Formats: sequence, structure tokens, C-alpha cells
Amino acid sequence: MLEELSAVKSFGGLQKRFQHKSVVLNCYMNFSVYVPPVTGEEKIPAIYWLSGLTCTDENFVTKAGAQKYAAKERIILVCADTSPRGDFIPDDEDGAYDFGLGAGFYLNATESPWSKNYQMYDYIVHELPKVVEKVCPINTSRVSISGHSMGGHGALIIGLKNNSVYSAISAFSPICSPSNCPWGKKAFSKYLGGNFESNRGAWLSYDAVEIIKDTKSCIPILIDQGTDDEFLKDQLKTELIEQVISGKDLPVKLRYQKGYDHSYFFISSFIGEHIKFHSKHLKAGLKI
Repeated sequence: MLEELSAVKSFGGLQKRFQHKSVVLNCYMNFSVYVPPVTGEEKIPAIYWLSGLTCTDENFVTKAGAQKYAAKERIILVCADTSPRGDFIPDDEDGAYDFGLGAGFYLNATESPWSKNYQMYDYIVHELPKVVEKVCPINTSRVSISGHSMGGHGALIIGLKNNSVYSAISAFSPICSPSNCPWGKKAFSKYLGGNFESNRGAWLSYDAVEIIKDTKSCIPILIDQGTDDEFLKDQLKTELIEQVISGKDLPVKLRYQKGYDHSYFFISSFIGEHIKFHSKHLKAGLKI
């Protein structure tokens, strides 16, 4: 089942929303795509966008202002949801914003009852691209990944673990080391079980800082972090990724943007630069 829910014209292209039945997540899922003007059977590059806590596939679409830049660079934007959805999907028992619905953390849960539905890593890496390719003219050899906050965490771990799939990674205000922050510890303890000491292997496999520690080479990465971000110290742990990349010769650029916070005002201020960064690496070697 794959149904188009809406389509509106934007910067010469179409902003669309779809619903499909996910086998991986055992529920119906929505996703949004922006497709710039294409001709005939032409296939063009794509950026997958992963959003943060509480978001759906529509936050980025309506707030980031990315369509203008995607149209200029002729790149498709694919915006995923942040968790499985439905009245029957298990959620935080207290209805907290940082776990359960809207907070899938882009991992494969192994603990009950979460493991039946919360398989967001496999959904983003394997299932969603096959669905999107049915309705979008994507050059499947030219895709990259980006995200914000929890989605920045997702973009980093997925891109780092799948170097041959993606051409580049970018992130706004990512949760750099979920093993070392309250948001991540809560999510990992419930989705994966145990704690950092008792289930070290599982936790570290979804921690960007720990993955980079063991990385000898990677695809290009751009990270932007606002200096006035209210979550910078306690939740994002940007200093940990700064420390680990300082001792390695990797194509990772970390930029602190003075005065910016954690909001979409920050994202919309620099999304054009991020899309241009992706465009450079997505189109490397192509005859344009």
C-alpha cells in the first residue's frame, strides 16, 4: 500500500506527502518528499532528512525553507518520520516527549515491547529508500543524509555505518554521544536494555563519538552547532565529538555558530549551505 496524500507546487517542483504500510515497523508511516523539476526519465540525487524529538515528517518541510535551495541544486529531499505511529504503538508510560512516539532514536530496539515496532535504523537504511524510489526519480548511487538533534544523531550513525551508501553527512545540533547524556541514556536503557557498562557493545554501536573513535576513514561530514543552544552542555555533548575528531585526519568540519539556538530559526539560517555542501559531494564526478 502506497498512497499520495498531498502535492503542492513549490519553486517549480512539487512538495508531496505519502503514506505506506511499513513491514519493518508494523504500522502505517508517512513521509514527505520535495522533487524539483525533472525532464523525461532523468534521475537526480537525493538527501534524506531525519528530524528531532517530537517531530514528524512535516516539521522540516514547513519550517526549514529548504525547497528553494533544493530546486536550485536539483536535489530531491526525503523527510522521514521520527518513530513508528499508531494508537497501538507502545509509548512512554508518562507521555514524555523524549521517548516512544516521536523519539525512535534511529536504532533497532531489542527489548520488549519496543522491538516489535521500533526498528527505525532498518526502516531508514533499507525499507524507506525502496518505497521512495517508487515515486521519486532518484539516482540511487547519489544519496546523502542529514538531520537535526536526535535526527543529527541518526544521520551521523547511519552515514558512518554505511559509507558505501551515502556520499556525505551533515547535522545541525546533533546528539553526539547518546551514551553520555540523559536523553540517550533513557532511550538506550529501554530500547536496548541495561546500561553503558552492562550492554556496552549495543550502546556504542549507536553512538557517533564511539563510532568515530574506531573510524580510519569516512565520507565528508559537516556539523553546525549554535553557541546559545540550551541543550548544548547537558544533552548534545558536542565537545566529545570535537575531541575525537581533533586527533584524526578525517573530512569532518565542525562549526560553532555564535548566538544561534536549537530551533528551526537556526536550521533555516544555514540549510542553504548544507544543501550546497551535499550537492558538491553528490555530484562529484558527474557531468552536469
